[in-house]
Amino acid sequence: MNETVEIGMGRTARRTYGLDDVAIVPSRRTRSSSQVSTAWQIDAYRFEIPLLTAACDAVVSPAVATAVGKLGGLGVIDGEGLWARHADPQKVIDGIVALGPDADATEVLAELQAAYSVPVDEDLLAEAIGTLRNGGSTVAIRLSPQNAAALAPKAIAAGIEMLIIQGTIVSAEHVQVGGEALNLKSFIADLDVPVIVGGATNYQTATHLMRTGAAGIIIGTGSGAHATTADVLGIAVPMATAIADAAAARRSYLDETGGRYVHVIAAGDLHTSADIAKAIACGADAVMLGEPLTEAAEAPAGGWFWPTTAAHPVLPRGFAGPCGFADVSLEQLLLGPAVSADGTSNLFGALRRAMAKAGYSDLKEFQKVGLTVRG
Repeated sequence: MNETVEIGMGRTARRTYGLDDVAIVPSRRTRSSSQVSTAWQIDAYRFEIPLLTAACDAVVSPAVATAVGKLGGLGVIDGEGLWARHADPQKVIDGIVALGPDADATEVLAELQAAYSVPVDEDLLAEAIGTLRNGGSTVAIRLSPQNAAALAPKAIAAGIEMLIIQGTIVSAEHVQVGGEALNLKSFIADLDVPVIVGGATNYQTATHLMRTGAAGIIIGTGSGAHATTADVLGIAVPMATAIADAAAARRSYLDETGGRYVHVIAAGDLHTSADIAKAIACGADAVMLGEPLTEAAEAPAGGWFWPTTAAHPVLPRGFAGPCGFADVSLEQLLLGPAVSADGTSNLFGALRRAMAKAGYSDLKEFQKVGLTVRG
């Protein structure tokens, strides 16, 4: 039941909750963490941990995406990022980072926008996809709704196995420049690979995106310390409520279709292992991580981060700057052992332990765990 409050005469607003507002309640039994599975399967692809990387150049290169795959997750590169625009993307990243944490914000923004103003080179994109294929992990790229129709066929021909169509907010029908609409339902039906699409923020949009034939939907705008969507657009997503609403849409759609299951992927305000556990508990099947990966020594930007929206040529909605220490191996970051007690390493070992303490043996069951609201 929706809880609404009156914010003025004739105007109401819904009361919603973020992940910080909820806590997990253990059940009557516990179990050994060795008896817990964090495995997740979408379409024909099985992963040992419920992780997709955010397609951010600062933290994911083809090499990092491959390494994530070998550790059990899904590494996603940006099909419109630096690896698709520059022959030496690491040099470009190093140039941005070399400005230093004390650089003027406008100078950093100008450098970032210049780096992303270079057009996407389809040959470089194919080369990056080839590197991923040679690495042996599942090959996935992210494209924007604006460019998906133009770039997806070429990416599929180059060998991708999964496509993520992601923008800040995505609807089932995106109207492009000139009034031509990208109808996701017909577009996805013509593709030979499973598609994950988002972001969505509510029950209605989640339902519409599920009806496009997508294998999964992304809930959230990828918000974090370096994203400014809330400051620029006034759009903020209370993730606990948004995930729970999407899970409700998933159940309704499952009944509507007689059994078609669409995965819910949480993206935004995921900073610690506790946030990951609570996102799954609220109903997510997997999480998409960006900023937490800046702790990994393998991250291309050495601890810096910027969201894909930070380099927008007209309306940037994020910034580049230091975020993590980049001093933990990717394996330790994801699977342990933890190097600190603050929930920023051994992220999925902690998820496994939370599931065990609450008495659940797999992710689907853990979505039924009890929750409380703080305060």
